[in-house]
Amino acid sequence: MRLTMMAIVCFANLAITTVAQTSDEGADQALSNSLAASVKAMHASIRRNLAEAAESMSTENYGFRPTPEVRTFAQLIGHVTNANLLFCSAAQGAPSPSKTNAEGLTTKEAALTALRDALAYCDAVYRDTTDANFSERTSIGRGNKPTPTTRGAILMFNMTHNNEHYGNIVVYLRLKGVVPPSTARVQSGRR
Repeated sequence: MRLTMMAIVCFANLAITTVAQTSDEGADQALSNSLAASVKAMHASIRRNLAEAAESMSTENYGFRPTPEVRTFAQLIGHVTNANLLFCSAAQGAPSPSKTNAEGLTTKEAALTALRDALAYCDAVYRDTTDANFSERTSIGRGNKPTPTTRGAILMFNMTHNNEHYGNIVVYLRLKGVVPPSTARVQSGRR
C-alpha cells in the first residue's frame, strides 16, 4: 500500500511537470482522477511532439551531431523508437516486436517510418490501458533478470523517457534553425 501511494504521489508530480512542459492543453484538461486517462492524455501530447519534430528536421540534417560525443539526429530518433517498442511491449507483457536496431537507421525516411510504427504500436497499448489493468503485474528487462513492476509504471517511465529525449530533440532542431513543433503551435495559436 505504501509503495502504491508513493507511486501515485510521484506520478502526480511527474504528470504536472510533464504536462506543463509538453502539452498543448492545460493540466486541467490532461489530468483526471483516472490514472489510465491521465497517462493516455500525456502520451498523446508527447507522441505528437516527437512525430512532428522528426518530420520537421530536414533530410540532410538527420546525420547532424552537435558534438562528437552525442548521437546523430537519426540515432536519437532511433533510440526513442527502440525505447517505445521496449517499454510498450513490456507494459502489455509481450516480447518486443522490434526486428532491427532503429539506431542504425540513417535516412530520414527509414527513421521516420520506424518512429511512426513504434508510436502506433504504443498508441494501442495506451488505448488498452484502463484503471483496472493499470496496476497489473509485469516485468521489464533484458537478459535473465527482469525487474518486476506494473503496466502503469512502465508506461509512466516511457512518457518520462520520451519527454527527456524530446528536450534533446528540441536542442538539435534549434541548432539547425527549426522551431520545435510544440513552440510553433503555441506561437501560431494552433493547439
